[in-house]
Amino acid sequence: MEHYVYIIFSQNSSKYYRGYSTDPYKRIISHNKNESNYTKNKGPWELIYIECLETKKLALIREKVLKKYSHSQIQQLIKSPKNILKK
Repeated sequence: MEHYVYIIFSQNSSKYYRGYSTDPYKRIISHNKNESNYTKNKGPWELIYIECLETKKLALIREKVLKKYSHSQIQQLIKSPKNILKK
């Protein structure tokens, strides 16, 4: 099983959300259906970054690091080769 960290962005609230999922495409749908407390009523959300990691443990560690990133760090990360959405 593959493990992913992802970043979504809401134009309406100018907010980023970083998360972990085994299926980020399914997860963005649940965010946009207001099924997540933090992202509820702040959307619509756009999936802007996905990074694949080998294990759940590594993905959760990476998610914790991403949650500390500033807006400028996130913008740089989106353009990086780590973003599998760009491929």
